[in-house]
Amino acid sequence: MAIVDTLLPEFDREMTTTRKLLERVPEDKFAWKPHVKSMSLGDLASHVANLVNWGAVTLNQSDVDMGSDNTNTAATSRADLLARFDGNVAHTRAALTSKSDAEMMAPWSLKHHGKTIFTMPKAAVWRGFVLNHLVHHRGQLSVYLRLNDVPVLAIYGPSADEAPNF
Repeated sequence: MAIVDTLLPEFDREMTTTRKLLERVPEDKFAWKPHVKSMSLGDLASHVANLVNWGAVTLNQSDVDMGSDNTNTAATSRADLLARFDGNVAHTRAALTSKSDAEMMAPWSLKHHGKTIFTMPKAAVWRGFVLNHLVHHRGQLSVYLRLNDVPVLAIYGPSADEAPNF
């Protein structure tokens, strides 16, 4: 079985779950923060929506330098947030489906102002730096929603608000 064939079902499931969570982000709470050092709800939701595109970046480039300018801006509405997410999912899924095992095992590097932070095979970066990173911030977003009395989605099992819809 090809590497991409093992990653696609996980990607599709996580993206479906993530979209359902993003659909619950209240527009009137985009500026809300749980703590002065925390991202705002809108910034965190935007980060989750934008993280998906890191999958395409990982698959289509040999490295990325995080010391360069960040061109991602925060979404201004739920519709904007979901449109960004949907576009990133489509772009990243297309990049994934076209990759061979050799391409997935090619090295990829994360850099900061030219200094290499790490180098790993693209398949490992996809799982650790892209999907796991996304799931981490999606968990944070779930807590932000709970703190704003928004019903929390059943993700890997029931939540206090709903049973799983598997």
